[in-house]
Amino acid sequence: MKTPKHDKILPPPLSTISQVMEKLKERDLYNEFTFSERDGMEAFGKKYKPQDLIIIKTYRFEGMSDPSDNSTIYLLEDKEGNIGFILDAYGSESNYGLAFVEFLKAIPVEEETV
Repeated sequence: MKTPKHDKILPPPLSTISQVMEKLKERDLYNEFTFSERDGMEAFGKKYKPQDLIIIKTYRFEGMSDPSDNSTIYLLEDKEGNIGFILDAYGSESNYGLAFVEFLKAIPVEEETV
C-alpha cells in the first residue's frame, strides 16, 4: 500500500487536542477554516464548496470525565494544496449545526480517521 503524501507533514495520532494543535503549529499548519450557514467554509481569503476540499486527517477526542466532552479536528486541503484545520464538537453538540454536518459529509475523504 502506498504511503499518503501527507504523512510526512501531518502529526501522528496523539492523545490531546493541545498536542495535535502544537504539532500543527510546529509544522506551519495553523490556518483555521471557519464555517457559517450563509457563507459555507472559508479560509485563505476564499470561500469553498465541499468539492473544493479534501479531508486529509481527522482527530477525535473524548473527554475522560464527561462523555459529552467530545471534539474533532478536521485537517482540510484545498485544490491549491493549502492545508488548514477546523475544530468542532462532535455528536449532537456541533459548534456549527446541521448545515456544517451536511457540508462535511459532502467533502471527499482521502485518509482514515485517527
